[in-house]
Amino acid sequence: MSRPAILVTGGATRIGAELVRGFAKAGWHVVIHYNTSAAPADALARELPSAETVQCDLSDDDAAAQMVEKLALNLPDWRCVINSASVFDYDDATNLNPTTNRQAMQVNALSPARIAQSYLRLAKSKDLRCVIQITDMKLANPNPDFFSYTMSKHALASTIKMLTMGAAGEKDRVYGIAPGAILASHDQSEDETNVSHKLNLLERKTGADEIIDAALFLATGALKSGQTLFIDSGQHAMHQDRDVIYLARELARQMP
Repeated sequence: MSRPAILVTGGATRIGAELVRGFAKAGWHVVIHYNTSAAPADALARELPSAETVQCDLSDDDAAAQMVEKLALNLPDWRCVINSASVFDYDDATNLNPTTNRQAMQVNALSPARIAQSYLRLAKSKDLRCVIQITDMKLANPNPDFFSYTMSKHALASTIKMLTMGAAGEKDRVYGIAPGAILASHDQSEDETNVSHKLNLLERKTGADEIIDAALFLATGALKSGQTLFIDSGQHAMHQDRDVIYLARELARQMP
């Protein structure tokens, strides 16, 4: 295989799938991870010039580490991992749901950390190796909604500098991308999505293409390891006391 390889977790749907398409277009061999989305993963792989799929339930962190171990044996130039998979279920600051919290911490933080550790220990590359953790602009602009999700993304963000300091070699990079609202989420309607996604400093929708461009740039290793890019049209620099899903609904109720 002459192409550099990348693993994208959660690569069958949503932002993960957009990242897969972006890297495939740029000439990479893409490994599309999925849990239950076998049909979308297979369909996506068929439309790309060089792709394969791998199934793993990230609620099992041992299985996540083993997935990386197996891939490392078969990918001769494995240059990047993007931990994009996540769960996004509701609880809030007044009532943390223990089941929701355990699942969020497992899928959004623990398994990505072990994937990154296994990758940095085992993967072979002809060039530099890169880990990109997909976090959230809620790191800088938190609110009480989706409490366990936000808690898990803060935990994931904490791995970026620690891995840089303790697990990454001289030619390795560990980065974060902190997106704002990109696609419809939770129970949003299309109209609600259009309103909520403009609740940022630039009053514009942030495109999935901007996340792809950021990831492709980081994969070149041009930035010092340990850094995070906020791709959110300035949303992280605001103070929003609720998730934009609910801010948009409140604005809709106030309209005549």
